[in-house]
Amino acid sequence: MGLSGDLLDDTSEDTMNTIQDLGYILDAMEDGIYITREDYTVEFMNRAMIAMFGEAVGRKCYEVVNDSEVMCPWCQAREVFENGESAHSEVYMPRLDRTYRIIEVPIRNLDGTLSKLNIYRDITRRRDQEMKLRSTEQSYRRLFENVGAGVYVSSKEGRFLDVNPALMEMLGYTDRQELLKISLQKDLYLRPEDRVAFQRMIESQGRVVNYPVDFKRKDGTSLPVLLTANLRIDPSGQVSGYEGICMDQSQIVRLEREIRKTLDFLNNIIQSSPNAIIGADMEGKIIIWNRGAEETLGYAAKDVVNRMDVRELYEGDQAYQMMRKMRSGEYGGSGKLRAYPMTFRHRDGTLVEGTLSASLICDETGQEVASAGFFVDLGERLEMERRLHRTQEQLLQSEKLAAMGRLTSQLAHELNNPLYGIMNTLELMKTEIPPTNKRRKLLDMALSETIRLTDMLRKMLSFSRPDQEARCIVDVNTILDEILLLHEKQFREVDIKIQTALGQGLRPVMASKNQLRQVFLNMIANAKDAMPEGGVLSVRTSGNGETVRVQIADTGAGIKAEHLDKIFDTFFTTKTDSAKGVGLGLSVCYGFIKDHGGDIKVESQVGKGTTFTILLPTTHESEPLTCPEPGAVA
Repeated sequence: MGLSGDLLDDTSEDTMNTIQDLGYILDAMEDGIYITREDYTVEFMNRAMIAMFGEAVGRKCYEVVNDSEVMCPWCQAREVFENGESAHSEVYMPRLDRTYRIIEVPIRNLDGTLSKLNIYRDITRRRDQEMKLRSTEQSYRRLFENVGAGVYVSSKEGRFLDVNPALMEMLGYTDRQELLKISLQKDLYLRPEDRVAFQRMIESQGRVVNYPVDFKRKDGTSLPVLLTANLRIDPSGQVSGYEGICMDQSQIVRLEREIRKTLDFLNNIIQSSPNAIIGADMEGKIIIWNRGAEETLGYAAKDVVNRMDVRELYEGDQAYQMMRKMRSGEYGGSGKLRAYPMTFRHRDGTLVEGTLSASLICDETGQEVASAGFFVDLGERLEMERRLHRTQEQLLQSEKLAAMGRLTSQLAHELNNPLYGIMNTLELMKTEIPPTNKRRKLLDMALSETIRLTDMLRKMLSFSRPDQEARCIVDVNTILDEILLLHEKQFREVDIKIQTALGQGLRPVMASKNQLRQVFLNMIANAKDAMPEGGVLSVRTSGNGETVRVQIADTGAGIKAEHLDKIFDTFFTTKTDSAKGVGLGLSVCYGFIKDHGGDIKVESQVGKGTTFTILLPTTHESEPLTCPEPGAVA
């Protein structure tokens, strides 16, 4: 396909080559291009034009383009040829269902005649997109104008750029321009600081959803709204403003206020009751807790409502029993319980006794949804009984201490003389046994224990006064090792095996060596008494750098659960043989350990054995203090 022969008449070879090259270029273009003479005859068509309308060189252009016998109604050929200027138009061609942008350009031939260059650019797709965009914009505009919620676009600086009629009505404005001029922070927000908070949130999060805020109407009245907004970003990526929706909450606020008023009235009735009123859902979660319940059971409402299970307040299975009785109908009717004796546990662990009246609460379908109870506290009477009981115990304790004082005084005077005789005898025996002999070590240990016994007798005379014995740095493992060595033969005789696991590298403790010996001896003696038929005595030590832990465990008879809280009381004993003890040992041991800043814990199961755990704080003294040698204390 090439340019017409007439156009090429009398041209040089170079010109012909140039025109041929131009034809190649036009063929490569995607736009449809053709050239016509002044008589509308087609001289040239590029490939794109042929693809659109078919081969038509030599035919009239209107026959080709519009399949017509007359000029196309959009053709501007006359103006182009007469004025010598280009013309532009957009034309929809029904037979092709396409829209073209047509450019008509006059060109002068080498022979001085005029032709017209026609460029057909298919803009159907772009035109459709523009129409769709325009339709979408119109739809959004209709939505913007007709939606019932307030919609706005605002600048970052605080002015409305556009508002819909619903927002104007909500704010009491009839003139859009008047509303666009107001300052949002000053004239729209009831509290200007809310505008600052809104900007801070939307700038950091990119959006704000259902932000409750109070706007100000034109007349100054308050308008509660829920504000949802997004950032507006300009082409450079900067925040230019905000766009959002405002939902009028006036009616909801009024309803909430009325409901709150009713609920407040009911809550005042509940809170004003002097008795405890407690409500729980069917899963046990507490949902009602009045001031009477706070005063009666010691829990603040904020700590139990929706946080605590009501069953934690009952002793044993009382909660289950209460629900069973309410459903039985035998204690006040179906779903009710009237004045039933009940025990609750106070926050401080004490028991609160009283009477409980309760009922099940059902929804409109008859389904159980909650339970509510009224508890009458009988604590005042119980408190009087407790005070009376404490007074009786104090009197009894005073009598015990007085009796112990008399007893210890007599014992000290009666036992001191034979003990000093034993001490002198042991001292004489030491002179007859070389220091390197193993028996000399046993003799030293016996003398040390005798001295400790005399010292204990001295202290029993001042039992009620704090101990004043000097303390030094001692190794717990060394004391235990000496004691176990001393009693090893005795344990073998009664078929008791000793298992030891003394921790290595334990820090020393600052303590009275004699008092620690007395504590450990007492624990070991008790373990021996608990295993008359034989068993296993386990002695273990461990530490964490701050505390030394000593565990002395036996496989003996064990201690009953009801006795565990009393074993450290003065004169309390579970031994039936009066020759074995009068209830002073553990109380003295407990006093010694507490005086050293430590603690004693006990775990026991009847028939399985008992474990005493002694905790002592370690010392950080850099200079060890020398403990007195055996025999130094008279």
